[in-house]
Amino acid sequence: MEGFKALGLSYRNAPIELREQVALSEVDAGQFLLKLKEVCNVQEAMLVSTCNRTELYYSSEADIKKEIFALISSFKSIPSNKLAEVFEEYSTEEASKHLFRVALGLESQVLGDIQISNQVKRAYQQSADLNLAGPHLHRLMHTIFYANKRVVQETRLQDGTASVASVAVDLIGGFIQNIESPRIALIGLGEIGQNVLENLNTDEASITLVNRTKSKASKLAEGKDIAVRSFEDLDEVIAENDVVISAVSTSNPIISASNLDIDSIHKLMIDLSVPRSMDNDLDSVPGVSLYNVDQLTERTQKARKIREKSIPDAERIVEDELNGFFKWKSEMEVSPTIQRLKSALDQIRIEELARHKKLSDKEMELLEVVTKSMIQKVIKLPVLQLKAACKRGEAESLVGVLNDLFNLESAEVEKK
Repeated sequence: MEGFKALGLSYRNAPIELREQVALSEVDAGQFLLKLKEVCNVQEAMLVSTCNRTELYYSSEADIKKEIFALISSFKSIPSNKLAEVFEEYSTEEASKHLFRVALGLESQVLGDIQISNQVKRAYQQSADLNLAGPHLHRLMHTIFYANKRVVQETRLQDGTASVASVAVDLIGGFIQNIESPRIALIGLGEIGQNVLENLNTDEASITLVNRTKSKASKLAEGKDIAVRSFEDLDEVIAENDVVISAVSTSNPIISASNLDIDSIHKLMIDLSVPRSMDNDLDSVPGVSLYNVDQLTERTQKARKIREKSIPDAERIVEDELNGFFKWKSEMEVSPTIQRLKSALDQIRIEELARHKKLSDKEMELLEVVTKSMIQKVIKLPVLQLKAACKRGEAESLVGVLNDLFNLESAEVEKK
């Protein structure tokens, strides 16, 4: 418990520019974790990196913050002292609780965001694939998955659509369902553009990214079945795609009816820019459905209010499941002592039986059964007392008493 920690930044304490600098692709995240294991001898680690947050969860008894910042700096060319200024630190129980809240969407910019739960699952899978998920992380994550299931069943934290990006994706899903091999273009990859991209399902449609800085689009498309086009190809991209989403920062509209070939048009145009990047004249083009930010925002208000009312119920579930996890963790910490005590008593039993060599096989079998039963009864009370001490937070003193009474640590050394 004492060695589990977290370091991270999010939309709460870091601007989008810095979050973009720090964010790691899935490939980079894997390389970072392997390097962390090599440099810091970390046995458990998980990295959650999205456009809204980059957080590292890890187990280490030593203080390795400087080494972690130096490693991030080597990957992203950001001075370590700048990272130290913005990264928040969570330790022991606080780190476990924070991961719970992140995974359940209680810390999301969009309250109850389902997407973050999937992102945390992928991060956990990557850790498991890299052999960086040990007993603590495995148990914690499966407890979180169960808590998330309870939140879905017992609360309305994830009801409705509570973000402009997810409303846009819902509109797209309804529009393309009857289109064979639908094509979607996403123009502009700032914060909201990235949110849309994270919510889009690449299995349902082919996706093309367009950004003024093409290298940024290429980076976001890395390792995915996503095309990248230059901003200079904007007219062609608009003509070729069934859905066009624009999240471009601009002072004047850059897309208008003049960009369209108005013969046999059937397009969904979604303008997520403020100020608007799509001209109102698009709304008058037959076959074009145009939506702007204000229209999409209206759809989110009701869902947000419902979700906000569910916060106390969701937090109750978090506390409930966390208490169960901490109870398991405490019992795991005294488990070695219980095993050593069992071994010590069993060794005494075996040595005593060995002194009675004149007994017949049948008598020896009977004594085996009787003495094992006695050991079980003798050890029952200390085990119950240890578990009770765990709940009171007093296990350490009782472990010390048992070690002294039965010389358990010396016995373990001799055994080895």
